[in-house]
Amino acid sequence: MTALPQDNLSALYPAHLAEIEKRSADALAACGRDSLVVAAGLPHGWFLDDQNYPFKTNPHFLHWLPLADAPGSWIVCTPGTRPKLVFLQPRDYWHVAPAAPAGYWTEHFDIVTIREPEQARVHLPKDPSRCAIIGEANATAGDFAPDNPAAALDLLQYRRALKTPYEITMMRVASRIGVHGHRAAEKAFRGGLSEFDIHCKYLEATRLAESQLPYGNIIALDAHAAVLHYMHHDRNPPVHAHSFLIDAGGQFHGYASDITRTCASPDAGEFQALIDAVESAQQGFCAKVRAGQSYPDLHRHAHLVLMQAMRHQGFVTCSPEAAVAEGISSTFFPHGLGHLIGLQVHDVAGFARDEAGNTIPKPEGHPYLRLTRTLEPGMVVTIEPGLYFIDMLLEELKAKPAAKNVAWGKVNAFRKYGGIRIEDDVVCTEGDPVNLTREAFAATASPQH
Repeated sequence: MTALPQDNLSALYPAHLAEIEKRSADALAACGRDSLVVAAGLPHGWFLDDQNYPFKTNPHFLHWLPLADAPGSWIVCTPGTRPKLVFLQPRDYWHVAPAAPAGYWTEHFDIVTIREPEQARVHLPKDPSRCAIIGEANATAGDFAPDNPAAALDLLQYRRALKTPYEITMMRVASRIGVHGHRAAEKAFRGGLSEFDIHCKYLEATRLAESQLPYGNIIALDAHAAVLHYMHHDRNPPVHAHSFLIDAGGQFHGYASDITRTCASPDAGEFQALIDAVESAQQGFCAKVRAGQSYPDLHRHAHLVLMQAMRHQGFVTCSPEAAVAEGISSTFFPHGLGHLIGLQVHDVAGFARDEAGNTIPKPEGHPYLRLTRTLEPGMVVTIEPGLYFIDMLLEELKAKPAAKNVAWGKVNAFRKYGGIRIEDDVVCTEGDPVNLTREAFAATASPQH
């Protein structure tokens, strides 16, 4: 899928590039270097084999330009001059060589094409010691090797949490791609297909290969949804599936979407009622994605709201406050409310206090929270509350005094459903939040659940 005309990437890109250049100049000043050199990276080989793992481009490289398949290439930024792209296009009859750079962004770069990786050295700055070289250890060109100075990386990654309008447009397209897959996956679930076949329908609808997905698809029927990162893809469908959880995203030029939905079979009305309760709570959390909102506070608020829903649905008998204090909430909601998202699904600098590398610790008792910053305009975060019936955690809860506040008969009846998670990607703005996921679902005709 390509961007639509109204996405206007050509018009948005110059301001994005100017912002990246400014951040790079500041990063160079912070580490006392003259030039920023960013390696796209090289593939990693399998152990004792002549094959490679799927190539993943350095996200710092992708931040500059939408070139997601250019291993061996480099970007050079020296403040006051045009950025340079050293583009590796090998002569190769074994593999398809990357296509020559084309499109709206190319006019902003000096582009040099090379045929062999070692030829890059001629086009890189003469003195590596005066450069901040960003990349993986295997990305080298002669005496040019990544050193990833902390002062530069800390600043670049802290600011990368603030997306430009160009980046948000990229993520909007990634959301549309993901939603096409979700529509196809729900239809496949309703049609009685296996997890593996649902996964294949998702790939077909998104037009993405498995290696192009932003993360491995979680396609879980029934109790499998109680495994938070379930990726087994059972080939055999159950005789009758009661529930379906899909956590799967799209990708557009390296930018990711991260979307989760949970469905119930038509005869699982009790489970649908709990899905509806989580849906209502999730929309309330999305509405709080506003400038100045502490994300840890929002996460703690989510625990209280979800426990109120569990009490209303008859799973717990104590107050929400008591359910949180006694550890009941962390049994049913054991992960964080969400994370930053962008060029990486779990985008960097979620714990950063400032540009100097200081961090904000996770709140006590919440070890899996991935974001502790206060929200600012330009941040894009996931909001993904969940309620699960995980045998291991339920057994641990049964051994605690708090067990007396749990309606175990009802809990046991829900174990066959596995769990619920609903996840949207939400942009923090100067005003009302922008929900990229709901936008994408609203652009299609069929209902979300």
